[in-house]
Amino acid sequence: MWAMQTFQLWAQPWWVNLLILIPVMAFVQWRKKGLRLPRRQLLFLAIFALAFGFVEGAVVVYLRAATGLLPGYTGSLADVQRSAPEFYKQAEAIRSFPQSLLTVEVVREAATIVMLVSVALLTATGASERWAAFLWGFAIWDMSYYGSLWATVRWPGSLRDFDVLFLIPVPWLSQVWFPLVVSAVTAIVIASRIIKSPS
Repeated sequence: MWAMQTFQLWAQPWWVNLLILIPVMAFVQWRKKGLRLPRRQLLFLAIFALAFGFVEGAVVVYLRAATGLLPGYTGSLADVQRSAPEFYKQAEAIRSFPQSLLTVEVVREAATIVMLVSVALLTATGASERWAAFLWGFAIWDMSYYGSLWATVRWPGSLRDFDVLFLIPVPWLSQVWFPLVVSAVTAIVIASRIIKSPS
């Protein structure tokens, strides 16, 4: 079996920890005014983000298999699930990636942000609502990404497993609990600030 990671409060580099301010600032910004986003649009954005999160998770699994960092991938999904928690180490794997695939990974990350921004621009009209739509889509996508990895390869085995959150401009490292908390709280704040539009 694998060694359990100890809880680590801080992400690396230090400024990644500032992400925890996103839901706080969103709550303060929309506390009084609220958001005029139709729930139907949020629902469709959530459906898109859930599906997109699964696609992202599948791409990561394929990249790990292509680089030999995912043992058991030539067998059944059960073979991968049995061995992945021991070997599927995101933070260490980034050092083993060929430079060509790292370049593809950076472009994939940039494309992900472009897609989430584009959908937010199509979803809402005002600046606050577009920002909220982006944060909502990002939060749902992020949680779906981790959910899809766990459903397919049983990683993360623990919320204390380390992950590489992004590579732009440098690798962002944290335990999995950190992005999940930021995303969940952000989604809750946005859902709680929606003003019911008159019919």
